Amino acid sequence: QVQLVESGGGLVQPGGSLRLSCAASGSTFSAYSMNWYRQAPGKQRELVATITSGLSTNYADFVKGRFTISRDNAKKTVYLQMNSLKPEDTAVYYCNGKRLVYSVWGQGTQVTVSS
Repeated sequence: QVQLVESGGGLVQPGGSLRLSCAASGSTFSAYSMNWYRQAPGKQRELVATITSGLSTNYADFVKGRFTISRDNAKKTVYLQMNSLKPEDTAVYYCNGKRLVYSVWGQGTQVTVSS
């Protein structure tokens, strides 16, 4: 089973960009479907993007055309490139890996979009 550690969050102005990274430990990373979720204060956690073990991707409507999920299995890392950021993108972003009955979460990284 993998363990996940996110990085790359921070403060950015509206219209700016950030790239989040999620580094995994463990030998079965490539078999995991990887997801990015986010949770804003007072709101439920929501799915942002998914990349499967077969490299298929899917995005929530609210990030389509702005965010890109990718993975590097050799580095055991999944990325979320976030462009054209909006204040409503402010949230804690969580990396999640799913495989069979296993679901693993990272600790989260804060993204704040503000001028």
